[in-house]
Amino acid sequence: MLGGKIMASSVGFIGLGNMGGPMAANLVKAGHKVSGFDLSDAALSALEAAGGSRAGSVAELAADADVIVTMLPAGAHVRKIYQGEGGILDNAKPGTLLIDSSTIDVDSARSVASSAADKNMPMVDAPVSGGVGGAAAGTLTFMVGGPEDAFAAASPYLDIMGKTIVHAGDAGTGQAAKICNNMLLGISMIGVSEAFVLAEKLGLDPQKLFDISSTASGQCWALTSYCPVPGPLPSSPANRDYQPGFAAEMMLKDLKLSQDAAHSSGAATPLGAQAAALYSMFCNSGGEGVDFSGIVKYLRGT
Repeated sequence: MLGGKIMASSVGFIGLGNMGGPMAANLVKAGHKVSGFDLSDAALSALEAAGGSRAGSVAELAADADVIVTMLPAGAHVRKIYQGEGGILDNAKPGTLLIDSSTIDVDSARSVASSAADKNMPMVDAPVSGGVGGAAAGTLTFMVGGPEDAFAAASPYLDIMGKTIVHAGDAGTGQAAKICNNMLLGISMIGVSEAFVLAEKLGLDPQKLFDISSTASGQCWALTSYCPVPGPLPSSPANRDYQPGFAAEMMLKDLKLSQDAAHSSGAATPLGAQAAALYSMFCNSGGEGVDFSGIVKYLRGT
């Protein structure tokens, strides 16, 4: 620390997609030396344009980094990148700080964290909420699992990429929080969408329903921050033909994770199961690349 700020670090960032790319760029803007690895040449070129550099391999990136951030699609990818032969844990220096911002299953998160601890590398699972816009603006919410010392070490970097940083508990609890939150979000969006579809059938103007429910007992984030019909909320994807801020296929992934967790833990989540089924049908009907609020179109029959 110097003057209340972290000194510039060598940061390795693996996974430079729609979320990871802007997150890495914000670390560059904050003065860190960022080296990236991704299978997409376009993603690597975008990082270079932002002032970062490209690594030739995971092993090369890990060997040179003080901090490594990963943003990967699924638990299998995270396990391979960290625990696989030639991966992060084989090549990073003891003491390297590890931050996994992927959204994955709790068991994978805890397995990788245990392996990292064996290598004397502090690690947190830190999945995010806030979408592509939040990644670009540096306003993401991070739900963080891991030991107190690892959370303290990771916080200055998370503060650069996000606005709200919450320590949920020990390893895996960040993933648990993300899974529970997004299950609730998926259920809420379906409920809000059903209300608007019913209102249309009954001849009630969508703006009037919004004006009433946004200040009444039906108020929720899916309504007042992400309204699924055009008009009431100009910033919502509904006014951009449902171009994804958070695609339906990503919501389905998280809902499936919630159901896997429910089955393994013995939790009853009947609405979560129904939400997963509805988003599966929506995606299978061609909606996978549509914003998840576009489920209203499926419910409407269009």
